[in-house]
Amino acid sequence: MTKQNSENPDSMLNLRGQRALVTGASGNIGRGIALRLADAGAEVLVHFFTDADGAARTVDEISAAGGRAVAVQANLASEEEVQRLFAGLCEGGNTISCVVNNAAAQPVTDLEDMSGEEWRQVLAANLDSAFHVTQAVARYLKAQGKSGAVVNIASIEGSDPATGHSHYATSKAGLLMLTRACALEYGRDGIRFNSVSPGLIDRDGLSESWPDGVTRWEDKVPLGRIGAADDVANAVLFLLSSAAGWISGANLVVDGGMSAVSRW
Repeated sequence: MTKQNSENPDSMLNLRGQRALVTGASGNIGRGIALRLADAGAEVLVHFFTDADGAARTVDEISAAGGRAVAVQANLASEEEVQRLFAGLCEGGNTISCVVNNAAAQPVTDLEDMSGEEWRQVLAANLDSAFHVTQAVARYLKAQGKSGAVVNIASIEGSDPATGHSHYATSKAGLLMLTRACALEYGRDGIRFNSVSPGLIDRDGLSESWPDGVTRWEDKVPLGRIGAADDVANAVLFLLSSAAGWISGANLVVDGGMSAVSRW
C-alpha cells in the first residue's frame, strides 16, 4: 500500500525555501499570483517584458508585506533571451522550483481581417513563451536532480472561443495540450505540470470598457460574479504546493461555474 501523507494541512500550502518565477507578473492576474506565492513564503521572480513600472509595483507590494521579490526582464518569445534569463537566475546552482507561465497577449481581431503577423505574434507571446520557459526550467531541474512544479495559465477560451479571439483561443488550446505533453514527458523526473483556465477576471476599468459583457457574465454565471485575480492565484498556489503532489496533467477551471451553464 502507498504510505499516506501525514503532513500538516497548513504546511502543505507553504512554499518557504522555494523560488518561483511568475511570467507576466507586471499585470493584473500575474501580480495576484506573485503576491499569493510570496504570502506562502516563496521568493518570487517577477517577470516583465516591457512594463517595468508594473513589475516594480508588484515587487513593492510584495516587499511591503514582508516578502521577497525581484523583477526580471526578458522577451520570452526569444529562445536566446530565455536561455540568458535562466543562466543568470540559476547561476551558482540556484534553483527555480516553481514556474507560472502567465505571460500573454489578448488582442481582438476578426479572423478575416487578421494578418499573418498578428496571428504569429499572439502564438509567440502565449505559446512559444511557455515552450521556451518550460524547456529551460526542466533542463536546470534535471541537471540538478531536483523536482519542481509548473502551472500554465490557459483560459476557458481554450475550448470555447470568442469572436475576434481566434488567435488567442488557439494559443490557449495549444497551451492545454502542451501541459499534458509535459506532464507525460517530465513526470519521471519529478516535475509536475498543470494548467489553470480562468473565466472572466475583473481588472481596472473592465466594467466601464465592456459593460454589456460583464452584465451578461453576471447574469449567467452560477456563482453570481466575475472572478478576481485572487481566485486564480489560489488555484495556482494549490497546484504548486505539496497538497497537489499527485496531480499532473490536469486543467483546473476557475470560472465560477460558467462551464456548467447549458448552451441549449
